[in-house]
Amino acid sequence: MSDLDATDRRILRELDHDARMPTAMVAQRLGLARGTVQARLEKLAGSGALRAHSARVSPAALGRPVGASVQVELDQHLITEAIAALADIPEVLECFAPAGSTDLLLRVVAKDPDDLYRVSEEIRLCPGINRTSTSLFLREVIPYRVTGLLGLRD
Repeated sequence: MSDLDATDRRILRELDHDARMPTAMVAQRLGLARGTVQARLEKLAGSGALRAHSARVSPAALGRPVGASVQVELDQHLITEAIAALADIPEVLECFAPAGSTDLLLRVVAKDPDDLYRVSEEIRLCPGINRTSTSLFLREVIPYRVTGLLGLRD
């Protein structure tokens, strides 16, 4: 969704600062009617502009402090089956189809290095997956953010 107006962006900036802020508080801080903010939020949620609430849950809080990316090389004839199998692995948080030589790029989490090995093997054994390459994240240096984008104009 790229047709956000100034009011949408103001609302999203408030929620990016504190995703748990009640609608009434957002309205008060922005000088808008509660109904206006509620209607805008429903429109934004329906359009896909808002990520799921669980996106703010830290995997470490769920006992999965180890993060990694996994590059996947596929048998292109089995891509649908591979994606379906990957979707059944809870430790696979995200899956992207990038341009270039990598067929799929996964963001995964694990309890520890041994558990990461288990997760990597579970991925490797999915139908259609020919090869994987795993890179361990040592630490997060820039957390997921969109605040800067909310100030940009198209």
